[in-house]
Amino acid sequence: MTNSNPQQPKSELSGVLRWLTDRQPEMVEQVRELVTRESPTNDKAACDALCAYLAEQFRTLGGRVKVHRQAKAGNHLQVDFAGPRGRKPVLLLGHYDTVYDLGTLQTMPWRERAGQLCGPGVFDMKSGIAQIMFALRALQEVRGGLPGPMIVWLVSDEETGSDTSRATTEKLASQCEAALVCEPSGPGGALKTARKGVGGFLIKVTGRAAHSGLDFEKGHSAIIELAHQIHAVSLLTDLKRGITLNVGVIRGGTRTNVIAGEAVAEVDLRIAHKSDGPRMERKVKSLRPVDRNCKLEIEGGVNRPPLERTKQVAALFSTAQKIANQLGFPLQEIAVGGGSDGNFTGGIGVPTLDGLGAVGDGAHASHEYVLAAELPRRAALLAGLIETV
Repeated sequence: MTNSNPQQPKSELSGVLRWLTDRQPEMVEQVRELVTRESPTNDKAACDALCAYLAEQFRTLGGRVKVHRQAKAGNHLQVDFAGPRGRKPVLLLGHYDTVYDLGTLQTMPWRERAGQLCGPGVFDMKSGIAQIMFALRALQEVRGGLPGPMIVWLVSDEETGSDTSRATTEKLASQCEAALVCEPSGPGGALKTARKGVGGFLIKVTGRAAHSGLDFEKGHSAIIELAHQIHAVSLLTDLKRGITLNVGVIRGGTRTNVIAGEAVAEVDLRIAHKSDGPRMERKVKSLRPVDRNCKLEIEGGVNRPPLERTKQVAALFSTAQKIANQLGFPLQEIAVGGGSDGNFTGGIGVPTLDGLGAVGDGAHASHEYVLAAELPRRAALLAGLIETV
């Protein structure tokens, strides 16, 4: 997976870092361009417009562009870069959709202040896309070319579960030596070497509706039954194993004077270990009604496997840490509860290193920002990994 001397990158990266630092204003302008091209997951036209723009940008870098057209979701972008034969490609993975509705720029405009770049999606993860572009440019212009074949894969539906892109993500990753995920970094720029797997369940209870004054004894409350099920679900949480279940949404009933005939709960599941997925699915789906006059229907399961810190992931991080030291900054690792498409690549056994994107804070929040001064060295770190993997 790495070169014959994994203790150091192939050669000094100081020239790459200088090249990138000199172009920090260009990097900031590229980030601005991406942020001001809004791309909510649920707006296909906006996503497709940004996909077309990105296709042209990567085409100018010499990539062979393939647009994966979608009927409902935004199109996905694959860019292949040729390299010396005999090496498997490296996958550079990310997404260009955001959680913000079209028009958010009016209340959350692009701005630069005190070294921070602010705007919808700047941290998650449009700055990461800019870093991919400039890392590739730096290798081409400073190194004279890419060290091996590359695949850039940018999807439009990561924020809503990657339903239309997952199969292709896994297919491309299976062809690659490693996956480098340019999602936002953790606190202080930490790389993400573990992510929890994500699942969801819909628990629907059907009871027997009745007038709460005239026929109270004839009713069987779906709300009361759902309350029993919520308590049962909460008992399945196991913090020591990294398993959490959260009932985040409940709905039920029609009026206060009607014993509820229906009630529904939506449950979030997080797991740290892949083996816990099937076990937790069995446990949740084996729940039975306390009131036998109520009917219980349970749908769902795990939709993102965990990214586990395997020996291969640890080796990738060790390499990244050595590159960072050479570039003059410390690098830490972190395990997080949120998922990314790196969960899919890690889930099929491809060595995956996540959090290689921007340094900042406020993903999905009105104060979202990145640190402009970190853009060059994060791109240099990515370039060093591309050379070394």
